[in-house]
Amino acid sequence: MNNVKLWLAQDTPIEDKAREQIQAMSELPILAGHIAIMPDVHWGKGATVGSVIPTTGAIIPAAVGVDIGCGMAAVQTTIRADQLPDNLSRIRDAIEEAIPVGFNAHEHDRALDQVLALDTGKPFAPRLRELRERFNNLTLHDHLPNKSKHRVEAAVWKQVGTLGGGNHFIELQIGDDGFLWLMLHSGSRNVGKSLAEVAISLARQEAEQRGDILGDKDLAWLVEGSSSFVAYVETLSWAQDYARTNRDMMLALLWRAIEPFLPANMAAKQIINCHHNYVERVVEENRVYWLTRKGAVSAKSGELGIIPGSMGTASYIVRGKGNPDSYYSCSHGAGRRLSRNQAKKQFTVDDLIAQTQGVESRKDEAVLDEIPAAYKDVDAVIQAQADLIEPVVKLKQVLCVKG
Repeated sequence: MNNVKLWLAQDTPIEDKAREQIQAMSELPILAGHIAIMPDVHWGKGATVGSVIPTTGAIIPAAVGVDIGCGMAAVQTTIRADQLPDNLSRIRDAIEEAIPVGFNAHEHDRALDQVLALDTGKPFAPRLRELRERFNNLTLHDHLPNKSKHRVEAAVWKQVGTLGGGNHFIELQIGDDGFLWLMLHSGSRNVGKSLAEVAISLARQEAEQRGDILGDKDLAWLVEGSSSFVAYVETLSWAQDYARTNRDMMLALLWRAIEPFLPANMAAKQIINCHHNYVERVVEENRVYWLTRKGAVSAKSGELGIIPGSMGTASYIVRGKGNPDSYYSCSHGAGRRLSRNQAKKQFTVDDLIAQTQGVESRKDEAVLDEIPAAYKDVDAVIQAQADLIEPVVKLKQVLCVKG
């Protein structure tokens, strides 16, 4: 494929659907350079997951995706592995009680007073006030259909500090550094999805009005300088900040939930919080462009990132090497090897139980599509990007909460 640079895991070919998507993206007239494809690449709705797309004077809303600002957070604690209780089921119960998962949300607006009252929660009060003011002033918000507008407005503050479903998770992990790590994966929840869908619809309408010829309507873009573009960039900024705050709030709730079961001197050694579905404006010496990371993490020189595996395999804390060929990016995970439907057809709950042995987690039909065998070999994915990142800590989960 021309105009594409690839980092592929060994013995892991690109599926035909993803290859077609990459080909279509590589032919877009708005590209500011080659597309970078990460080793966790797989087909995705709107655009290929595991792609880094530079554009000039335009942004493709569907390439960003509907979970704007989705990403990872991790905390290295001072707790050693041998300080964990033998039975982790009570800890999982406490986490699931503290943090709504799936379609669940907090019971009422401002239900997070319990978080704000904590020392770990105090920094969130001004941030939430600012997010509320910015949300009410979002121009794109006014384009929401009336039937969903009030629903979104009601949900936005109930959903901050909630996990969601799909491949979102909360885990306790033991690192090869000997310490307990807390890790979670989530984004901007339904409010981000609702706003993204508005932008995707506007991009399609405007592409049709301009007479753009597109092999895939999802690759329609908004033109820089237009009112819709300005509204979308404003919304992107808000949704990305909301997603980061959502992860921070969950970390506060998670910390409070596990505290009673661990030594009283538990403290945080370091915290990492990074997006992997987002856009940033890049200013270089001789050009300015927009960079969309669709399932990719910033990996500037010395920058720490998080690359999770699956609910039964390893995850990694990595340090970026600052490779300009990937636009200073790396993979955001292991990447799916099988679709959700394929996983459900190919595996049984007994397979899930076997593949998550030693992990305190749900082991039922509802999470069968997240079985470890549905994902690529995370170690091979790490090796495939040795020129992009270096592993810092290898982690293995002992507890996993799924949406």
